[in-house]
Amino acid sequence: MTIDEIRDNFALLDDWDDRYRYVIELGRTLDPMPEAEHSAANKVQGCASQVWLSKHVERDGGSEPLLKYFGDSDAHIVRGLIAILLTLYSGRTPQEILGIDALAVFNEFGFREHLTPQRSNGLRAMVERIRSDAREALAAAS
Repeated sequence: MTIDEIRDNFALLDDWDDRYRYVIELGRTLDPMPEAEHSAANKVQGCASQVWLSKHVERDGGSEPLLKYFGDSDAHIVRGLIAILLTLYSGRTPQEILGIDALAVFNEFGFREHLTPQRSNGLRAMVERIRSDAREALAAAS
């Protein structure tokens, strides 16, 4: 699924209960995260729920690596937010990741008004974790 498909589906849903159900459905589409990757190193700090993001660096023969992610949470809605984040970021180069404003996308969807402050803080922590990975990958490549 692409972010444009998610955007189109969101536009079809007027009611926030329906939008929350859709986000939860997106969470169910996440690839399972291997149990071994539910580690302290992969745990995202700053989230009210348990959240793990696991990064895998792949090289496709090009000069820049691709960062691929697995994600998981013990909260259904957060799993959905992770699914949207991974749609935006996973499988991209560090430069592409740094050029994407995920928080603007989430605001466009209306999440600013519909997430609790704790969930908003957790979302920012997840975005910052991925952006930090991208900055580290760029520094390692130069």
